[in-house]
Amino acid sequence: YITGHANSRASDHREFGFQLTFFRTRVDATQTMQSKFAAQQLIFAHAAVTDVQGQKLWHDQRIARAGFGVAVASMEDTQLKLKDWTLQRGTVEPSRYIASLPSHDFALQLQMNETQPLLLQGQHGLSRKGPETRQASYYYSQPQLNTRGKITLQGQTFDVAGKAWLDHEWSEELLHPDAQGWDWMGMNLDDGSALTAFQLRTVNGNAIWDGGSFRSAKGETTIFKRGEVTFKPLRRWTSPLTQASYPVEWQVNTPTETYRVNAVIDNQELDSRASTGAVYWEGLSELVDSHGQRVGRGYLEMTGYAAALRL
Repeated sequence: YITGHANSRASDHREFGFQLTFFRTRVDATQTMQSKFAAQQLIFAHAAVTDVQGQKLWHDQRIARAGFGVAVASMEDTQLKLKDWTLQRGTVEPSRYIASLPSHDFALQLQMNETQPLLLQGQHGLSRKGPETRQASYYYSQPQLNTRGKITLQGQTFDVAGKAWLDHEWSEELLHPDAQGWDWMGMNLDDGSALTAFQLRTVNGNAIWDGGSFRSAKGETTIFKRGEVTFKPLRRWTSPLTQASYPVEWQVNTPTETYRVNAVIDNQELDSRASTGAVYWEGLSELVDSHGQRVGRGYLEMTGYAAALRL
């Protein structure tokens, strides 16, 4: 899962957000089948580009069963392929991730290089997501990835440079039965710090669980405990497609700072009903501190507003 922000290196100063996500899910009912055509693993992928100047989100999706060289998700390293979309960690330079995701209206060709150690979320990499211990995931992040490459929009290619954020998360069970969805953000701060904050919500908007982390530019890490993170919606936007109402501006209180999170553009809703079956909001956002200063950029994700999320 990679999100990021990049600027055109030309004099036009175009700004972009980008997102690429690969999912793998095991199909329990087919695990004992011997046929190579049995869909034992399903691979999904989403990709999107936010064109800040154009005030538009471009997105696409893929789905296929694993096998036959069409869809591959290695269990040993970051080696992902779904039709013509790929994400892989370099073999000669293992600190580099290479992404190639061509689509009809846009394309991503990016190289992302590690600048900091892995950030283990939760307790040594085990991140609780609910009141029961089984509602958890193994979860690590790689913030502050130096990014260079090309973003193409409707046939026009831009050389870009920026910062990205990688998450890798896996779980057998994630959501509490009462969970409607979640709000999450991963923010690269301008000084080299990294902020994660999330909450899982009921249908009434109450938090079932919350958490996150802050790692300073010096590498000092604070893991947030349950009850230490609160999300307060400040402004909402209603989707003309689904009529879902999303909070596109939040006040987020953490143990290290109180922030305001603002969507760079409001309409960053993704309709993935042709792959994962969900409609959700995920987009480029700004992070503002308690003094009103913009201190970083990253991605905000909100699920369960169009309909309850089912995993």
